[in-house]
Amino acid sequence: MPSVWEQFRQKMPICENYVYLDHAAISPLPAPVTEAIQQWLVEAGERAGTIWGQWVRRVEKTRNLLAQLIGASAAEIALLPNTSVGIGMIAEGLPWKTGDSVVLLSNEFPSNQYPWWNLQSRGVEIRSVPTDFAVDLDAVFSACDETTRVISLSWVGYASGWRVDIEQLVRRAHDSGIAVVLDAIQGLGVIPIDVNKVPIDFMAAGGHKWLMGPESAGMLYIRKDRLDTLRPTGVGWKSVKKKYDYANIDQDWIASAARFEGGTQNISGLIGLGASVATLLELGAGPDGSDVFDRILEVADYACERIESAGGTVISDLAAEHRSSIISFEFPNSDSPNIQKQLFKANVVISQRAGRLRISPHAYNNQDDIDRMVHEICRVIGS
Repeated sequence: MPSVWEQFRQKMPICENYVYLDHAAISPLPAPVTEAIQQWLVEAGERAGTIWGQWVRRVEKTRNLLAQLIGASAAEIALLPNTSVGIGMIAEGLPWKTGDSVVLLSNEFPSNQYPWWNLQSRGVEIRSVPTDFAVDLDAVFSACDETTRVISLSWVGYASGWRVDIEQLVRRAHDSGIAVVLDAIQGLGVIPIDVNKVPIDFMAAGGHKWLMGPESAGMLYIRKDRLDTLRPTGVGWKSVKKKYDYANIDQDWIASAARFEGGTQNISGLIGLGASVATLLELGAGPDGSDVFDRILEVADYACERIESAGGTVISDLAAEHRSSIISFEFPNSDSPNIQKQLFKANVVISQRAGRLRISPHAYNNQDDIDRMVHEICRVIGS
């Protein structure tokens, strides 16, 4: 009988044509996701709004599944298009005063930079802590003072794969009265997190990477006791308690993170996201531990061994507390962009970031995928 990971692989049509090792960019969709979206497409053509209520219930199932994944309540989850929208709503919703400050890292992905830099016109100082690879939390907190209201960091660095110790981050920040915003897109879905044990204030993630959903379907987590500290932005008819009472505009905001969803959503995408989260939960992802992450680390360990045996250098930190699903590496005297380009021609999909090669395998990848990648790299560089 095939192993659970081989069965997972059978649900990944991408494997028929590609060695795909680029989930930190855009994940291919598992068969249950495309089937869920195709079902919606047929229904939208044949029945349209006559079964709109059924679609809404499926979207609410997605909310509940995302809450289950991180140990949250459904009321703490807003279903939004992407990380940028989620972080932007936090940045625009907090009650800023002239002279307040936000602390970031210099190598954050733009989604976790522009929403904060945009606050400068409101008198907020943005402090960018220099870093290239490792995240030094002592340096982060050295940049904080009594004016600092927020620290906003990526859980996992998109180029380096460095995973931040979020327990230490949250504890130290809260001891100083500072809120934590987590850009979780490079960890959510595979690395376990329990928001009851690690009381993050806000967390945003798109669903098209490790969650293996379609683009423009993501989430924002708002800790329950932080909800009313935010000025609602992006509001619309769905933001109030009696949302179907269209003629009554004298209403209070709904008492959940859903107040940030505003109006009509990407229903097909959110239904697809629900199918992908359900698949990951069935495979053992969740707040108490992750069989999925353990499997990915097995594949990553093998990849590191094969890369180094072929003469490459693994740049990513392999210490247990900083490991992630992303591996950054390079080969001496080689052109990383050209290697990536030549591998793509051979149907081996990897990335290059910050001048280095980057792979990001998921749990369905196997040793054959890694061997094929290394073989093609050696062919390109002439080893």
